[in-house]
Amino acid sequence: MRWLTLYARSRRIPASFAAVLLCAAAVCGLVRDGGGGSGDPRLPVLVLAAGVMAVSAGFGGQDRALDRTAAIRWAPRRAAHVLLGGAVTGAALLMAQTLGADRSALAFVVRDGAGLMGLAALGAALWGGHYAWTLPFTWLSFAFLAPPPTSTPARVASWLLLPPGTTAATWTALVLAVTGTTAYAVAGPRR
Repeated sequence: MRWLTLYARSRRIPASFAAVLLCAAAVCGLVRDGGGGSGDPRLPVLVLAAGVMAVSAGFGGQDRALDRTAAIRWAPRRAAHVLLGGAVTGAALLMAQTLGADRSALAFVVRDGAGLMGLAALGAALWGGHYAWTLPFTWLSFAFLAPPPTSTPARVASWLLLPPGTTAATWTALVLAVTGTTAYAVAGPRR
């Protein structure tokens, strides 16, 4: 069990967990104050993205040489880190919403949480753990500013804000989740 404690501390998991809970508490407060209308996906997506960006801070270790020379298999641990980070972020949002008036569909939270975690993992594989947050932030910014989607490429680009059950959004999130998690698990964070 000692390796799990060391892994959690080296990957800043306690601080990331605290940040995820703070984001969820903030959205609970905003929903109670009337921020965002019922059915408006922007606030839940913002909370998911903030939680994913907090979790992505731990996608790179503090000692690159130690990560390279360790006698353990990193791929399962990296994949578990991504999957558990997404699960905790989604669960925190769902728990915060049970206290507030606004509720997002479970399918929406799972889809967007998985896609955003895949983006963060892909960012870590491409640019390193310190910049893993850039892909989810960029895609979220684009989705917030983009006009309403009218074509399939536009639906793929704005998948974050589309309702659950939208085929293009579901496939985009699935591809991002699988690609990002696989790239991060196999290659690790860029050095």
